[in-house]
Amino acid sequence: MSFPHHRPRRLRTTPAMRRLTAEHRLAPADLILPAFIREGLSDPNPIASMPGVVQHTTDTLKRAAAEAVELGVGGIMLFGIPETRDAEGTASLDPDGVLNKAIRDVRAEVGDSLVVMSDVCLDEFTDHGHCGVLDSDGYVDNDATLEIYAKMAVAQADAGAHVLGPSGMMDGQIGVIRQALEDAGHVNTAVVAYAAKYASAFYGPFREAVDSQLKGDRRTYQMDAANRREAIQEVGLDLAEGADMVMVKPAMSYLDVLADVARMSPVPVAAYQISGEYAMIEAAAANGWIDRRAAITESVLGIRRAGANMVLTYWASEIAGWLKES
Repeated sequence: MSFPHHRPRRLRTTPAMRRLTAEHRLAPADLILPAFIREGLSDPNPIASMPGVVQHTTDTLKRAAAEAVELGVGGIMLFGIPETRDAEGTASLDPDGVLNKAIRDVRAEVGDSLVVMSDVCLDEFTDHGHCGVLDSDGYVDNDATLEIYAKMAVAQADAGAHVLGPSGMMDGQIGVIRQALEDAGHVNTAVVAYAAKYASAFYGPFREAVDSQLKGDRRTYQMDAANRREAIQEVGLDLAEGADMVMVKPAMSYLDVLADVARMSPVPVAAYQISGEYAMIEAAAANGWIDRRAAITESVLGIRRAGANMVLTYWASEIAGWLKES
């Protein structure tokens, strides 16, 4: 059957018409900037596999946070890289350790003008690179790890984090952290659950960014790339334990999962555009194979279109600058 008077192309005729009829659009407030700070640096250290991204000093981190505020970026997610590591990641609990100090420094710089988020995980702090402590067989001990996560969460909340991001995929981590926060009086500290976090080949550059000590992989606790329905189960468990927000990570290869989660979640949904996604676009653009700005914008818009309320992306401030220009 033909409908000669129905022409969808009428709504694509000019840039102004396409803007007017766009179903989704980007805004700086939807973006979260992941940022790394490394203990002992006197100058920022470029990350070779992530062109344009650095391991920050205290001063450059504070400047990055202040710039994010000026550009209207929604939040910043902090990752700390200590000078000394051990089997239990004890530096993560030090009030003056690299991550807890960074939280205090950023809060002192931006106050409540930017949502300050922090990573609750042991992988940066352990000498074996796993997200938890190991038992005698070299397997991550879920419950022993939860005890440390609870202390980490309270230490980060004490330092001033608005939102905590438990990313280790331990069973029960959200409930344990929520209870620890309540017991410590941090009733207003929010938790964004890395609810559906997959064991991905695209984390490679991140390993350089945090100087990971990992040998092997994390497939015994991160999700299998083959599984879709399991993500809904994971999200449901975290919601039942008190998650204020939930996250899908990575974004690119898991947009179907993201769409599933967005449909069922009663709380805001985040997605993390990870290091490998960033590195691929930067590498292709550097070779002249794709239009860098167009590819970046399309990639993040696709994540929003799939259902993410907020996107963690290393381009957060750059994209926000482009949006201010337009």
